[in-house]
Amino acid sequence: MTSTYVDTSSVRHTMLHALAENWWLFLLRGLCAIVFGMLAFVWPRATLLTLVLLYGAFALVDGVAAILAAIKGGEMTSRWWLAVLGAFSIAAGGLTLYWPVLTALVLLLFIAFWAIATGIVQVIGGLRLRKEIDGEWLLVAGGVLSVLFGLLLLTRPGAGALAMIYAIGAFAIAHGILTVAFSLRLHRHVHGTS
Repeated sequence: MTSTYVDTSSVRHTMLHALAENWWLFLLRGLCAIVFGMLAFVWPRATLLTLVLLYGAFALVDGVAAILAAIKGGEMTSRWWLAVLGAFSIAAGGLTLYWPVLTALVLLLFIAFWAIATGIVQVIGGLRLRKEIDGEWLLVAGGVLSVLFGLLLLTRPGAGALAMIYAIGAFAIAHGILTVAFSLRLHRHVHGTS
């Protein structure tokens, strides 16, 4: 009987290489989050419908970028977490745009569950990369921030709408900055300047 040995360091290296070659997709995700967060601060008194549409568009772009990063190069089994992350984001964006007249409470709960689910998947992805790249903590920190933000929304759903808009904006900007920083680490990795 022959046993099959899978070199996990080789799988992680392949995953890292595929991610590094597509660093710009993480950059796109981070920049979209920053723009969304800034718009929440610039237009804090915009109608709830405007916020819903902005969030829906952001989640769709984020999901498509994550799916593209999962599809590009290498073995799919090493990048499953990006595909899951993308699917969550596309579903959240699609449902939000399909039902834009959701009440504020339902929207906040929806955003909370999206933030928790994507945060957990992002932490798992970051932990898988920890031996392959310096700065994987940026991905993990972004995931932890996302989970904490989702828990905040779940535990304080009755907070004022304006305060929640500011909280959503601050989260999006912080998460975007971490994602951009991670993308730049990937970019340096692909060019051999860790």
